[in-house]
Amino acid sequence: MRYLVKARVKPGSEKPLLRAVADGSLGRGSIAGDEYLYDLQHARVGENGVAHWVETCFCATPLAEERPYWEEYFELLSVKDAHHRKNCRHENGSEPWACSNCDCTKRLEERLQKQGRPFLEALNGLKP
Repeated sequence: MRYLVKARVKPGSEKPLLRAVADGSLGRGSIAGDEYLYDLQHARVGENGVAHWVETCFCATPLAEERPYWEEYFELLSVKDAHHRKNCRHENGSEPWACSNCDCTKRLEERLQKQGRPFLEALNGLKP
């Protein structure tokens, strides 16, 4: 399933997060692998400091695997279905693991890319 995630970087976590992105350690040990870096490379942030990204997760509970890795750096404000579950081929059982190569959230992702600014660019601008 794909989820729309909204989160804010925890105060004081900016530099550690940038370091984890730069050295590739963000999400190290997670089954989700490079998904964390991919998500942040495509994330956008608004003037209010809230980052938005679309994340793929196959857990029965949304972001069950990923949540501890994200919560090290972020306050997760919301995690919502990015599209209706009945239309998800993985969720409705018509194609296991379909989310890996699906374009079901293409329109949402295109809309997000027009909002705010790139998250990592904004985060780099906060460096002292």
